[in-house]
Amino acid sequence: MMLHFEQPSKLKTKKIVFEDVYVAHDSATLEQLKELSSRRRAIEESINESSSITKAIAREMSGGLVSCHEQDLHRITQYLPLLENLCLHNEEITNRQMHQLDASLKIRWSSALSPSYLFRSTKFFQIDHLLFELGMILFLYGAILRERALEVLSTDLVQSATTFREAAGIYHHLALNVLPSLMAVWAPGAPPETHPSVSTVMSLICLAEAQAVATRKAEENGNSSSLLAKLHHGVTQFLDEASGVLETSLRKGRDIAPNLMEFIHCCKSLHALRGQRYHAESLKASDHMGAAIGVLQSELSKVKKNVWGDTKWKSVFEKEIHNASEVLQKFVRENNFVWHEKIPSEIELPLPQGSKIVDSIPYSPKRWERHLSFKIAR
Repeated sequence: MMLHFEQPSKLKTKKIVFEDVYVAHDSATLEQLKELSSRRRAIEESINESSSITKAIAREMSGGLVSCHEQDLHRITQYLPLLENLCLHNEEITNRQMHQLDASLKIRWSSALSPSYLFRSTKFFQIDHLLFELGMILFLYGAILRERALEVLSTDLVQSATTFREAAGIYHHLALNVLPSLMAVWAPGAPPETHPSVSTVMSLICLAEAQAVATRKAEENGNSSSLLAKLHHGVTQFLDEASGVLETSLRKGRDIAPNLMEFIHCCKSLHALRGQRYHAESLKASDHMGAAIGVLQSELSKVKKNVWGDTKWKSVFEKEIHNASEVLQKFVRENNFVWHEKIPSEIELPLPQGSKIVDSIPYSPKRWERHLSFKIAR
């Protein structure tokens, strides 16, 4: 079982009507602006939970998609090419005029990763730059892909892992190609979702989740304990990277909700315990019973002392601790009656090795190349 951290997808936004801000020079441009507003409104109503359409109509409008996450993904992929096209045309307008237009749009989004979210208060951030809209939509896209990956986890492990990798690619693109351009216009206290480092963290989390799914597939295939140990420790390596990036961002004064770090810490602890259980089984198979017992004793001690975070994850840890404890008790009994091996000290225990086998699926922005012509005040 994987830990579920759905918070990144809990974004809210305020209404934008593009044709009220951009004065179209021709009817074709006006129609495109209206379509842009319509596509955007569908996303807004869905994530704000303010839509009045029925489930049946929503399914029909999305081409028969039943899952709410799939419907949201459909809405986003219909909106993004239009938004990318507007961003391109926006760059062709002079900086002064572009700033006037962006300010009139009043682009406002809440944050799901700021401390204010934990107090159930919806605070909206406004950054007068069209790239803020693009960045938040892409962040939402990656977050909903994560939710969809978890949704199909019980039925299609391959699709789940692929979807996590797609989300990782979107966050990587966001951190590398979109958000750095926003740095010059950041306002004090900008939401965490606009920081490239946070998108990097989310990309690494998605890769860790993709590897966790791949590891489950390997478990179902009956792969060796040695391989399973390496795969689980590969998950912890991704999470170590994410933790390092997040800690650096926090030291720079970024205001980020602490439960993001809690999630990373808990996931790492969970997979470290699973990995060490398989590592111990591998050690026993190679006639190192004493080391196997030592590895399990050490990891169980760490987990019982250091696990913290959301209470809904408690049952997952209790199950893992129970499973590892049962294996340890079995090994201790066997050692007492058969092996009689000495338990090595902490510093003598063999270190776990990790293997990372997944990478992100690169995200390629799609843009509907439609000409837009505006009347711009001089």
